[in-house]
Amino acid sequence: MWLFKREAIRKFFHFFSPDAGRVEVEELPGLRSAWLKREVRVRVLLPPGYAESSRSYPLLVLNDGQDLEALRFVRVLERLYRKGKVGHFIAVAVHAGDRMQEYGTTGRADYMNRGLKAGVYTRFLLRELLPLLRQQYRIDTDPQAHAIAGFSLGGLSAFDVGWHHPEVFGQIGVFSGSLWWRSKPFREEAPDADRIVQTYVETSKTCPPLRFWLQAGTDDEQADRNNNGIIDAIDDTLDLIKALEGLGYDRKQAIRYVEVSGGEHNPQTWGQVMPDFLQWAFPKRATNE
Repeated sequence: MWLFKREAIRKFFHFFSPDAGRVEVEELPGLRSAWLKREVRVRVLLPPGYAESSRSYPLLVLNDGQDLEALRFVRVLERLYRKGKVGHFIAVAVHAGDRMQEYGTTGRADYMNRGLKAGVYTRFLLRELLPLLRQQYRIDTDPQAHAIAGFSLGGLSAFDVGWHHPEVFGQIGVFSGSLWWRSKPFREEAPDADRIVQTYVETSKTCPPLRFWLQAGTDDEQADRNNNGIIDAIDDTLDLIKALEGLGYDRKQAIRYVEVSGGEHNPQTWGQVMPDFLQWAFPKRATNE
């Protein structure tokens, strides 16, 4: 059951910037999930002019919402709004709980039994959080206007949720995704085998109506398990792209890959490339935005 009284608990944080680009962050504390059996902190970022308009807006669900400040997300978003670089949308930042268990692949824990609650987290998003948000906010009903994104394990989770629920999310953003997630321990004779996401994409019999934005940094890590001179973070991402292309996705239309020279596995790098993702997912359109 949700313990939610909007009028009593709404909190607004105003960031000092011109009104044309001001983002309002509404915090919704006290959201207790029956699925996760814990309180989940959620922040909703409303675009400029939301209160004065009557239109519905595209949606971004962001895993690891506790990293907004490290990403400088609000500052980046307000700058894009002021410059007219991105269309208006509602962003929902979901703070993580037990990342190692709640983020992962639904129904497929890794070989060390990590990600056991990934399915529960998905049900929280789809059955609890999104219905609540639709009650409280004017959200576009078109799945193609909805994106889910995350970082590292949160990126793995975002891909898994979006892949299995294209009826909800039409776009997926993966920043330095933990695409090494394996069903079996590493084997020297088959170093790239048993990666869960690549495997279920390669063996899929359908091609969900999705678009993908994937990023990796050249300094994400140093490991090179197959000794091909390419770090695993990049290898895993490129192999996923190959699997998507093999399934029938057009590289130019459905997939964007951003490789950051010198990019590291941290919010600073992810914040650096956030404008690219946001402009890709929510392009400025010929409206009154």
